Amino acid sequence: MSIAELSAERLKGFSDAVFAVVITLLVLELRPPHTDDFAALLELWPSGVAYFVSYLFLAIVWVNHHHLMRYAPLATPRLIWANFAHLFSASLVPFTTAWIADTHLGRAPVFLYALVFVLVNATYLVLCMEGIDRQDAGVVPPDVRKTMRRRSVLTLILFGAAAVIALWLPVGGLLLICACLVMYVRPDVRSRAIG
Repeated sequence: MSIAELSAERLKGFSDAVFAVVITLLVLELRPPHTDDFAALLELWPSGVAYFVSYLFLAIVWVNHHHLMRYAPLATPRLIWANFAHLFSASLVPFTTAWIADTHLGRAPVFLYALVFVLVNATYLVLCMEGIDRQDAGVVPPDVRKTMRRRSVLTLILFGAAAVIALWLPVGGLLLICACLVMYVRPDVRSRAIG
């Protein structure tokens, strides 16, 4: 393994550790009910929904990050900074998740939650530009680049729309966020096209 490959591998390892910490912080926000009956669990449904969506979101972000980073042969300074920006934006998910849970899907928390998704997606787009767009067409075919870019721009718009919708209908904003996540479940876009 060359020095450049080792450097990219270290960046991937560091990123994996940060994702593990962010998911741990998310789990620490889960609180059990204060009574010993099942009805108390039903009262915690906003926490459960927020936790589930956030955990799924972080898993999807990690899988896509891992997929994208396999194309990066070196950890250039620009790639490292783009990666730090992406990890920072993902680290905001536990805070917004806790706020959603505490307010039972309040308008402002879901609005901010959607904006965090916008930020995560925007930094992912920058990470794509650094990790994929700078590679030869033989490494990442042009149709794959184009599809990844289209998917990112489309979901940026949809996450922004979810934020606006959340100001009037928080559940609708959260549902739109969930719909956007489906587009990223499968990171390899070779066998399908978007747009």
